[in-house]
Amino acid sequence: MGTETGDDAAVYRLDRDRGIVGTLDFFTPVVDDPYDFGRIAAANSLSDVYAMGGRPLFALNIVCFPMKTLGPDVLGRVLAGGAAVAEEAGISVVGGHTVDDPEPKYGMSVTGIVDPSRILRNVGARPGDLLFLTKPLGSGILTTVVKRRGLDEEGLRRVVDVMAALNRPGADAMTASGAVAATDVTGFGLLGHLAGMLREGGLGAEVQWSALPFLPGVEEAAAEGFVPGGTRKNLEYFGRWTDFDASIAEPRRLMVADAQTSGGLLVACPPERADELESRLRANGALEAARIGRFTAGGAGRIRVLA
Repeated sequence: MGTETGDDAAVYRLDRDRGIVGTLDFFTPVVDDPYDFGRIAAANSLSDVYAMGGRPLFALNIVCFPMKTLGPDVLGRVLAGGAAVAEEAGISVVGGHTVDDPEPKYGMSVTGIVDPSRILRNVGARPGDLLFLTKPLGSGILTTVVKRRGLDEEGLRRVVDVMAALNRPGADAMTASGAVAATDVTGFGLLGHLAGMLREGGLGAEVQWSALPFLPGVEEAAAEGFVPGGTRKNLEYFGRWTDFDASIAEPRRLMVADAQTSGGLLVACPPERADELESRLRANGALEAARIGRFTAGGAGRIRVLA
């Protein structure tokens, strides 16, 4: 299993009962604090294993860093943040590689394991299946606020904690509840990653605006123009396959397309298993257990966002 549908990770079958999950991700800082940056980058890297229904085994650090200008203490804090999240996930960081670079970047290559018969791909949903989201949206918009004018301490801590939260609670819940497809919501935003789930099967999707969970302050920030370039590009591109109710204004459309860092899982679940999935998400401590929409038989490849 590789790149055919833009899945979250590669899977290599070892035998009938075991498959190896492989993925990597790294990026430039999204917050100023190096420890928090490390936490967020590690959680984001681990997320792709969880999105496939897998269990991470170990990780390798990927580091690009301007040692002369930022120094070893800052790098140590980045790595400590990553190690803390790895420990929370129950895995070891067993090595890595560092290169000198004018702009800092950090992430991980993560290896996991999965039962080949229980892999959750980003395709495989069926008409009538319900859509769940396990983290609130809006991190791209709020980190733009951080960069341009700053957030109050409470608001900053809230968005950092959402980005640094592992997707393990959602992964455990969806694999135990009979979910049929999943992906994580990252740079392409909710619209882009949902569009990826519609690539096969002639499916459409309906999303209910009022059911979408957002971080506090996102709508106000979007209305004031604190929108990252990636979010605008998402709306421009994936908007071609999206039909918004006329009452949904431009700021709210941008919020649905917001480019996320270490976002939640987007899960397709049969209606008869939806209550079980919601209950397990809440019991496991997922940040959200939001039923946001459903897959439809009509409108192949198109997303309707309903007011």
